[in-house]
Amino acid sequence: MPKIKNLRTKPPKNADRKKLEDATDDYVKRIGELQKLLMANGSHSLLVIFQGMDASGKDGAVKNVFRKCIHNNISVYSFKKPTEEEFAHDFLWRVHKQCPAKGEIKIFNRSHYEDILIQRVHGWVSEERVQQRMAAINAFEELLINDGNTILLKFFLNLSKTQQKIELQERIDEREKNYKHNPNDWKEREHWSKYMQCYEDVLNWSSVPWTVVPVDERWYRDYVVSKKIVESLEKLKLDWPPLETE
Repeated sequence: MPKIKNLRTKPPKNADRKKLEDATDDYVKRIGELQKLLMANGSHSLLVIFQGMDASGKDGAVKNVFRKCIHNNISVYSFKKPTEEEFAHDFLWRVHKQCPAKGEIKIFNRSHYEDILIQRVHGWVSEERVQQRMAAINAFEELLINDGNTILLKFFLNLSKTQQKIELQERIDEREKNYKHNPNDWKEREHWSKYMQCYEDVLNWSSVPWTVVPVDERWYRDYVVSKKIVESLEKLKLDWPPLETE
């Protein structure tokens, strides 16, 4: 069972940045090609989940990794505080309707895991309910994979506490990043240890495995994420469908 304190937040010391950035460009281009094949075949969908602490680079990962995709069968959804209508249903109700149809790519910037992360950190949900929800999440994800032909990729963006402070301070100091500043991010940072324990449990309790991505260096984040997506989609061995004739 992995311990978050033992998981890397930086690239390996021998990582060749220029070489890996060139590889990332190739992977990003290939994702654009594979997206078109996915749409043309209409047999599978791709759901990509990004989870991580504030300033772990979720927005940047979406922007950089999918920059060569066309826009008509890909979308991003960010899960905020549930509305009154969403509160009136089970916690996965709002999630299921956002999942991709066959031929589509959907990206979750934060996800259904918020319901056992932030709620657990703040004691808004009992430990018994956490276990129930985790079991429901595992069943839900297995349903997407087995019944929905969904390729499900889950990325935990592993950020160090030191780097988070740098990133959050830049949102104050740099004018072009001021719009990202949220005083509540600093308050949530006070619960860092509790968040790490909750994330560690999520990694260990999930039946669908996570890819842990070191994100202190954003160029390495893009390499790891894009490589995993390409490898996963190429396993489908998709080809262009034949011309339909009457």
